[in-house]
Amino acid sequence: MAITSIWSVKGWLGKLVVYAENPDKTENPAYYEKQSMTTEQTQHLSDVIDYASQNRKTQLTDENAEILRNYVTGINCQPETARDEMMAAKKKFGKEDGVVAYHGIQSFAPGEATPDMAHEIGVKLARRLWGDKYQVIVATHLDKANHLHSHFIVNTVSWVDGIRYHRTEKDFYNMQIESDKLCREYGLSVIEDPKRGKSKHYGELRAEKEGRPTYRSLIKTDIDTAIAESMTERQLWDNLYKKGYHIKFGQDITLRPEGKERGLKLCRNFGEDYSIEVIRNRILANTRPQRRIILAEKPSQHYRFIGKLNTVRRITGLRALYFSYLYKMGVLPKKKEPNPKQVYFLFREDIRFVQNITKETRLLVKYGIDTAEQLAAHKNGLTKELIRLCGTRKHLRYQSRSIQDEEKLTAVKAQISELSEKIGELRREVRLCEDIETRSADMKDKLRKEAEERQGKEHGKEYSDRMKRQRS
Repeated sequence: MAITSIWSVKGWLGKLVVYAENPDKTENPAYYEKQSMTTEQTQHLSDVIDYASQNRKTQLTDENAEILRNYVTGINCQPETARDEMMAAKKKFGKEDGVVAYHGIQSFAPGEATPDMAHEIGVKLARRLWGDKYQVIVATHLDKANHLHSHFIVNTVSWVDGIRYHRTEKDFYNMQIESDKLCREYGLSVIEDPKRGKSKHYGELRAEKEGRPTYRSLIKTDIDTAIAESMTERQLWDNLYKKGYHIKFGQDITLRPEGKERGLKLCRNFGEDYSIEVIRNRILANTRPQRRIILAEKPSQHYRFIGKLNTVRRITGLRALYFSYLYKMGVLPKKKEPNPKQVYFLFREDIRFVQNITKETRLLVKYGIDTAEQLAAHKNGLTKELIRLCGTRKHLRYQSRSIQDEEKLTAVKAQISELSEKIGELRREVRLCEDIETRSADMKDKLRKEAEERQGKEHGKEYSDRMKRQRS
């Protein structure tokens, strides 16, 4: 059995190509740099490479020998020059703007396929769907034994006639139909009569497999909780309103969380079990409302402060922003996992990133970084050191090719290994700096929205109370 999906990608095409071709997933677990890349391009790709090199678990390589397997195949292009060839097709027909590529996935059930079989099926699928007109990269990732999957990078412009590829709903289902046909040919299981519904993004599928909350899973949990706590339909809508949802009734019920511009249609996203008729039946089936468990408050603790409060330096800037955000998420000051049900939706949505946010906070605290200028200076210093170490490692690699003495070769390889470890640490720290740059702006925006909505509710409550007093 294999599930498929495909979605559009905007941005730099080379970033997507290198992720799919990453040798950690497809051949050699060691990081590498493409010969055609400039230093600047290599740095731009560091975040993708760092992410892809987290799991060095492919068993089909030998660090002391040449590559035994390579699960990257180009269709109508060569993997080594795929980005240049795809861009050449775009330039030829004057279609360099808009969506740069489509990124597809074919993921196999655990234990059903071998790496060879998975890649062979992926290549055949790509040839059937796009092989007559489009340039495609097929890369089968082997980072997890129970998670064999192939990535497809499809150029949006045909190298034959320049016609753009637009992924329609029909294309999406044709991809699954052709995948099922190939699975049957290879004796793999297939889901018979699958229910049509809204597809899930690859990131969402991964999050579900890893047990991390997603935007839709958070809403689904809130709906189920509200239904269990209700004895009437009116109670249900009231419970959802108290959780911060805006409700729109129509052929399908739409729930919009606080801080979100667009809502989510229940039946479309979660299936027939969330149609209004089924929801009503679920409420009627409740013999008693499910009560919320209120944990007993811990006894207050007393601390003695030594020193003068007016001499204590207040934390400001980025560190204060991160501490405030962690507090809003329910992470601070508690030493336990946050309770999603008690957190504002926009902050609750980021609980899945709590480990990354914690790492970013530690970096800010470790180096005393409070301003964007300090962060940029720290990042530039890391980047310069990274470039220096990469140059040293590259020189040692070239040197190792001509060394005949085993002892000297072993010593050089040990140096390369040590440099690779340092380079990995620097890349992770650079990635944290880049994440702080983007996340801090997002944090400020979410904190502003939460404050505005809280003030709006307070004003609304004051107005309601004033009207009630006037009537009485």
